[in-house]
Amino acid sequence: MTPLYQASHLCIDIGGKRIADNISFAIAPGEIVALAGASGAGKSMSAMTPFGLTHAIASGSAMLAGQQLIGMAEKDLRSIRAAQLGFIFQQPLTALTPHRTVAAHLTEAACQAGGARPSHKDMAAMLANVGLSRPEERLAQYPHRLSGGERQRVLIAAALAHGPSLLIADEPVSALDAALRRDVMAMLTGLCRDRGMAMLLVSHDLAGIEQYADRLLLLQDGRLIESGAAAVIVQKPRSDYGKALMAATPRLDEALPPLLAPGAILLEARNISVHFPKAGWRGGWRGENLQAVDNVSLTLAKGETLALVGGSGSGKSTLGRAIAGLGPMQAGTVIWQGKPLPPRARRTAEHRRLIQPVFQDPLASLDPRWSVAQTIAEPLRWLLPAAERGTMGGALVTKLLEEVDLPAEFATRKPAALSGGQAQRVAIARALAADPQMLLLDEATSALDPLVAGGVTALLGRLQKERGLSVLFITHDLALARRVAHRIAVMENGHIVETAPRDTIFSAPQAEATRRLIAASH
Repeated sequence: MTPLYQASHLCIDIGGKRIADNISFAIAPGEIVALAGASGAGKSMSAMTPFGLTHAIASGSAMLAGQQLIGMAEKDLRSIRAAQLGFIFQQPLTALTPHRTVAAHLTEAACQAGGARPSHKDMAAMLANVGLSRPEERLAQYPHRLSGGERQRVLIAAALAHGPSLLIADEPVSALDAALRRDVMAMLTGLCRDRGMAMLLVSHDLAGIEQYADRLLLLQDGRLIESGAAAVIVQKPRSDYGKALMAATPRLDEALPPLLAPGAILLEARNISVHFPKAGWRGGWRGENLQAVDNVSLTLAKGETLALVGGSGSGKSTLGRAIAGLGPMQAGTVIWQGKPLPPRARRTAEHRRLIQPVFQDPLASLDPRWSVAQTIAEPLRWLLPAAERGTMGGALVTKLLEEVDLPAEFATRKPAALSGGQAQRVAIARALAADPQMLLLDEATSALDPLVAGGVTALLGRLQKERGLSVLFITHDLALARRVAHRIAVMENGHIVETAPRDTIFSAPQAEATRRLIAASH
């Protein structure tokens, strides 16, 4: 079949550095080709640069439906992107415009090539097709009101709104839970087969690629290491690099070493409830609320990791933020070492330093204008008494960088000069600056490739042992939860439906929601 898109001897350069070198592949209509590899391998740059979506320089050849993209004027590239291409980006928080509603995003996407304005019913159907619950209500919401997985589904719906012939999907399901990841990828695969839409899939998840991609290109440091049928490469990678990626991917059947026994109860959350207006401010005026967390209780011991797992939108992040005092809480009590913590508005700096967060998207959580040293030192100004601050920009920053395995010279870098893994290590160093007793990790490794995520996970395990930290680990990845947690709590629709030691959860799950998550993770 004649290729829809063909790259030949493609090279990508940025700032005089070669990011991708001599990459060649083709995609036929209805075919799915995956670019895989660790962070920094050149996957996204190779996928995006020929279409004018990066500041890098492309050379070689990139042909879409017979048109040469390399050297094409930006005006013409813009017309091709609007008419023939759909894009799903890795970081939905930065890809969506914060002051525009979901309906506005879908309308813009559907009309970008001169198409008719979609009706309210049509847009609700777009959201329902990507598995978003309560689609009618979501249309009036803004991105900040959605979970990471819900934002990603909005991005996917927008990318498909105008019926593209080629879909460029950069980590399209990394923010989704296992069940939804399977459903969304099955949906995208079905659209490719039914519509003849081709898909260039960028992913670091080799295990997930196997089920959906026809062919796989494995990149390392900008070079093509392996290529061929996806199932063959995933099952039996030939290169040491491919074998290392597969070994770093958490699996439900892997043997695990025992964890250190936790100590006494550090934190107890009792009967936590959180609700939000159903659809923007209008729902609030009518008194109509969405119960995001409903009468939930949990405990966390000193030195323990409790994994909070569940589907996207199940209330995991909302519960974690309520406990840490970062989000609203309409009812309930948080007890710290036997004493109730005051409501969020009345918590002092001494209270706030006890629990420090590390968020899902490290680049979005770091101020792009600040250096690494300024970022790490920021909590010292607000959470520590003047007598404890010490040297804000010097020895303390260097010590914290060393703790998270980063060289001291990183102190002068800005976030734009960091990889995803490096940015997450800086975020961890910032969280440690206030000397907390507990970390709230909200999908802290979901955006990272297996090698980098494994390094960050190992780092967190070491820090937990050295500092005696307690960790509330929010994740949709059951295999990762099994790797890091003493206990696992499963959430569904704002409730904790089951809590048990990690081995018990997998050997004898009691709740139907738990059984569904386990089945989807295999």
